[in-house]
Amino acid sequence: MTLTDQHIDSLLELCKRGNQLAQLEVYNRYQRAMYNVAVRIVKDTAEAEDVMQESFITAFNKLESFKGTATFGSWLKRIVINNSISQYKKQQRFIDVQDEVIETTLEESAGVSEDDYNNDKVASILSCMGTLHNSYQQILTLHLIEGYDYEEICEILDISYANCRTLVSRAKESLRKKLKIAS
Repeated sequence: MTLTDQHIDSLLELCKRGNQLAQLEVYNRYQRAMYNVAVRIVKDTAEAEDVMQESFITAFNKLESFKGTATFGSWLKRIVINNSISQYKKQQRFIDVQDEVIETTLEESAGVSEDDYNNDKVASILSCMGTLHNSYQQILTLHLIEGYDYEEICEILDISYANCRTLVSRAKESLRKKLKIAS
């Protein structure tokens, strides 16, 4: 049996022992999805690549703390999201962001399949999401695209449950208004 045929649990056991081929296989299996998560949050391809690689290093170094209560992919995704948000906040400290809205391209969104890019409705929604305030973009990405529930979002963004529900509600309403204007 080759490394590519092995189940993730056996690969993780090999990773814990420092097997670099196993680490490479885990990286290859998850890198695209983790990059997509990072780029949606940090909004910069080079930063997303750095965040993703740092997240894999963190995950491999802390693999002993992975208890298996969630899937490895969701555990790794949590690390990527936390690192991405941290990096995004660092960027905001050093970059003077103008009030004008920066549109993100569909290629940067990459949260939907390639086939969906041809769907006008999906393109319209992603385009409108790109025009929302950054906090609304983040919360809708976590909730609608990544599928996190309110409690998980509260933990990730370090906000109260009431604040989370309010932000999601306001972000959805803002998106609805922009979609209504666009149509």
